[in-house]
Amino acid sequence: MIQVEHLCKTYRVTRRDGGLLQAVKALGRREIHEVKALDDVSFSIADGEIVGYIGPNGAGKSSTIKILSGILTPDSGVCLVNGRVPWKERKRHVAEIGVVFGQRTQLWWDVPVIDSFDLLKEIYRIEPVRYRRNVEELTELLDLSELLRTPTRLLSLGQRMRCEIAASLLHDPKVLFLDEPTIGLDAVSKLAVRSFIRERNAAHGTTVLLTTHDMQDIEALAGRILLIGHGKILMDGSFDDVRAVNPESRSLDELAASLYQRYGV
Repeated sequence: MIQVEHLCKTYRVTRRDGGLLQAVKALGRREIHEVKALDDVSFSIADGEIVGYIGPNGAGKSSTIKILSGILTPDSGVCLVNGRVPWKERKRHVAEIGVVFGQRTQLWWDVPVIDSFDLLKEIYRIEPVRYRRNVEELTELLDLSELLRTPTRLLSLGQRMRCEIAASLLHDPKVLFLDEPTIGLDAVSKLAVRSFIRERNAAHGTTVLLTTHDMQDIEALAGRILLIGHGKILMDGSFDDVRAVNPESRSLDELAASLYQRYGV
């Protein structure tokens, strides 16, 4: 269960014009702006749900994921994941969650993937029998047999993302946070990732919060959609509710554009 109530997060950002003179001036006086990433965000997600969390760049999606995973501390508000406050009980919290950031890696760059898995086994203190079982299962489901002995730096993006997802599930997390897991993937790799997420959810009841710009990911996976814009939750409903915004849309990208236009994001 994920419970979020009145979550707020503001960043302080320094800005200056280009040029050496402006850089020198900024040493003595900085222009600071406050950017409200999350503004009174509230929602709840039940066990076993797959929820799509959508919105344009800068809407607050990644900030939400980082707070839910314990990386960031909010300015105010309440957040419980499996009954724990993520940023206050980080060690116990991370033992029950998996996180995949599409543009970051948790695999060691210059060593074979299986060595990264072995290191994660020690970090999460996974029992040997359970670890071997999970590696075998994930290798079969994600077709990793030819990749485990390959250094991460030699993998294609699609191959690396499959390994990243496997790494995040080695310790059997109850909740999986996916932040742009299909970014930059080809069509075949996207289909493989979507299929695996559906199977994992059905077989293990894993709760999934998925952020993406790909509406096909949402249509294929999410039973429910949260739309965020300017740090606020603007819509909470099914994919059919989203499609009702513009039934005449000829593509999912056009539908997303209509949705953002309607809510001014």
